[in-house]
Amino acid sequence: MAVPWLRLLDTALGLADLARGRRSRASAPDDAASQQLEASPRAFGGLETRLAGVVVAALKEAFDRDTRRLELERDQLEAERQRAERALRLELLRQAADREIGRLRLLAGIAVAGAMSALLLTLVPGRLAAAGSGSRALLAAGWLMLLGATAASFAAQASIGRALQGSVEEIPSTPAGAIAAWLIVVGLSLVGLAVLI
Repeated sequence: MAVPWLRLLDTALGLADLARGRRSRASAPDDAASQQLEASPRAFGGLETRLAGVVVAALKEAFDRDTRRLELERDQLEAERQRAERALRLELLRQAADREIGRLRLLAGIAVAGAMSALLLTLVPGRLAAAGSGSRALLAAGWLMLLGATAASFAAQASIGRALQGSVEEIPSTPAGAIAAWLIVVGLSLVGLAVLI
């Protein structure tokens, strides 16, 4: 249960004024005592008004302080949420770049393996000598296509690496990656035709 401080304070001040009034009544005429009693309720009302004003000002200051603190906390939470979203976007971008670079490395590995196998076919004694110059030309063209696919794959990897060092929102699609895949298909097809002829 709340203690009515203002009423207790009002009562204490009233008793003090009443005691002062009795002392002064003995020394002063009745008119002065009645004037003092009439003035004392106004004095108590002014005191209550001032105390109420102080309490209201203190409450307003406390509410303003709490409001500022809540706004600061809300701003901090919003900034933290934005940082988390940016970190998530960057992580997803990094993962997509890793997948694309892995795909391009696989293409480069296939191209190098195809080029090495085409080179080994030229070293097989008697196989291409009996086949003729058409087979050699197809094998050379296939070998060049596979080397071109390797170079295109490395160029695409470098392009993705440069894009990641800048501020990008998505992995750029490089035409060199698509060219590398088609060069591998054409190069392996030419090497296969050279072996079959």
